[in-house]
Amino acid sequence: MISFRDRNTRGRTSTGWLDSRHTFSFADYVDPEHMGFHALRVINEDRVIPGAGFPAHSHRDMEIVSYVISGALEHKDSLGTGSVILPGDVQRMSAGTGIRHSEFNHSETEPVHFLQIWIVPAVTGLAPSYEQKRFPPDQSRNRFLLVGAPEGADGALTIHQDASIYRATVDSGQHLSHRLGAGRHGWLQVVRGIVDLPGGELREGDGVSLSRESSVQLSARSDAELIFFDLA
Repeated sequence: MISFRDRNTRGRTSTGWLDSRHTFSFADYVDPEHMGFHALRVINEDRVIPGAGFPAHSHRDMEIVSYVISGALEHKDSLGTGSVILPGDVQRMSAGTGIRHSEFNHSETEPVHFLQIWIVPAVTGLAPSYEQKRFPPDQSRNRFLLVGAPEGADGALTIHQDASIYRATVDSGQHLSHRLGAGRHGWLQVVRGIVDLPGGELREGDGVSLSRESSVQLSARSDAELIFFDLA
């Protein structure tokens, strides 16, 4: 079964410094039809004006992944971590028993555009931890590159859940597929560009869930950037 999530029907938070679109229920946006997809709980597409951001706040028992599309995101947390996340980087923070962090636009002149992704961990009470890795775009050109996986398989970030995250940068006219194992579920999120799947077209901000499907198969109508979640 394939189910499309239209970018224009997502929830929205808009303030003077933040424009955020919510694929799933988040904060004041509550939609019983979109509370998450298996262990995937949040996909927020955030745009933050120069110099602004999220002041220090707390999280518990959640895998939080930040994926910068353009600009630069500055991160600080109660573990003592300080970093700047750029396009091509992927960050994973395990909140575990509790962590405080802040996220700000690192630039005083340019906006930052990024995805914040939450995955429910397989167990609660983990020790908080942080990890950031760079995955150059050429590594994922016209293929799904593993960037997050249980136990950090194949050089990916460690995800404390039976969930794998892939990134693909696809040239216009190329075809791409990913096989789903028995009992697995998939979520495809379009970061940029236009792709065609059986049953419909996806553009930037659109998503699609797959259950009881043997694979996801797509063709790129334009150059595109994609994130795919392979979930138990």
